[in-house]
Amino acid sequence: MSSYDRPQPKNGLAIPALVLGILAVVFFWTVVGGILLGVLALVFGILGMRRARRDGAPHRGLSVTGAVLGTLALIGSLLLVVVGASLLGSDEFENLRDCVKQADTQAEMDACERDYGDQVND
Repeated sequence: MSSYDRPQPKNGLAIPALVLGILAVVFFWTVVGGILLGVLALVFGILGMRRARRDGAPHRGLSVTGAVLGTLALIGSLLLVVVGASLLGSDEFENLRDCVKQADTQAEMDACERDYGDQVND
């Protein structure tokens, strides 16, 4: 049996890794997009790379690209979660929340917003 007679091994994980990686990068600003899709792209990419190395399956580059994009989206999304959590837990944001609760008019709410901006910029 020559090498031409053997069927080429399949790598059905490469395309999903790439698609999930692209979607994760596009939607990294959401938890589902960045974290969930990023993790799935990373896992499928790693499995596709392993299959390509072990069995000689095609599309190793697509698997690598999907894993890299998934990792970038995951990192970006986790950074946004950390920054968002630190901002929401800050004293300045707590002051803004209290001010808005006590505000009766739009002018008072605008003043709360200006005060918050001044506190954050100082």
